[in-house]
Amino acid sequence: MERRTIFQLAGLWPFSLAGAAAKKSSAGIYAQLGIRPIINFTGTHTTIGASKVWEEVHEGMAEASRDYVELEDLQQKVGERLAKLCGTESAMVTSGAAGAIALGTYAALAGTDQAKIRRLPDLTGMKTEAVIQKAHRNGYDHAVRGAGVRIIEVETREQLDRALNPQTAIMYYLGGTSHDWETETPIPLDACLESCRKAGVPVLVDAANMLPPWGNIPKLAAQGVDLIALSGGKHMRGPQCSGILAGRKDLVRAAWLNSSPHSDSQGRPMKVGREEVVGIWMAAEKYSKLDFDAIDRQCSEQAGYLIREFTKIKGVKAEKTPFDRTRRVHRVHVSWDEAALGVTASAANKQLKAGEPRIFVAGAKPQGLEFTVFMNEPGDEKVAARRLREVLSSKS
Repeated sequence: MERRTIFQLAGLWPFSLAGAAAKKSSAGIYAQLGIRPIINFTGTHTTIGASKVWEEVHEGMAEASRDYVELEDLQQKVGERLAKLCGTESAMVTSGAAGAIALGTYAALAGTDQAKIRRLPDLTGMKTEAVIQKAHRNGYDHAVRGAGVRIIEVETREQLDRALNPQTAIMYYLGGTSHDWETETPIPLDACLESCRKAGVPVLVDAANMLPPWGNIPKLAAQGVDLIALSGGKHMRGPQCSGILAGRKDLVRAAWLNSSPHSDSQGRPMKVGREEVVGIWMAAEKYSKLDFDAIDRQCSEQAGYLIREFTKIKGVKAEKTPFDRTRRVHRVHVSWDEAALGVTASAANKQLKAGEPRIFVAGAKPQGLEFTVFMNEPGDEKVAARRLREVLSSKS
């Protein structure tokens, strides 16, 4: 590995200068395509690129692309390092958190049996059910359903215990339940683990919504979670099309055999190249060592600036949105008398998206806009405050 890359992994490289160079380069590429970049105040959503990849990760991926390697060796070596960071027995790189969920489900169903691996999603001779709490149903559990299993919904501990049977392959648990859910998680993780251990059923935790901080992941491992699915392309700032599946050695090995580059497997389309494997490893090494208190302070200051500036606009109210239960993400809810200002929240949102620069925010309930301060560049908050003031003064 080049000396520069080693310095970057150790946190000794001037990232601000590298970031400025990357920003200049990416702006040129998008200009050639006639696309205008976005200032992101919605959070790490896949639809707008999820996050900005660390500059040194770009360089590491470019270096990885220049040589051939055996993917089995690369996954093993990187997996050992990721497992150490996660506090698990084993780990592998996947095509995002959804890819990790899918492969984890395949592993629980087919194991390392080549005939079963080839047979998926035909479950002949395999278990046929997966258990999910009703409150945890979401679009991403399609990664579980895609394996061909029947979803069994439960709402109480008693229902869970009755649902677990010889046909149960896995339990999917959605980590990081948000503040805006109507109810708390009915069955806590420790209770799910206890019941599933008795029944011999592995528990897969979708932890994509549990970063920051990194410390949440080793805590899951210490609780004895069988599999943990993570996104590499969001707050971790790795390649967008990357994720991590960490957990029991036997299940991770089975997941690997159910995935690319193994051609006769349902996971074959979930290809991860050597570039992504190296990229997510570098990102995870850096991310696990970040000063999350310092990051939180910066986000808090940016959110505070937005609140102060927004409330200077006549008729505008701005306040903090409550934190998620498992992480601190600073969000600012902005509302106003639409009739008095002559601008609806919907119209304001459209103008922010269409203006210069383009700013993406989220709609808020029951009325208003929500600015998520999450991985923003210093100064983004000043641009956002100025643009909203312009929009609310437009009377259009």
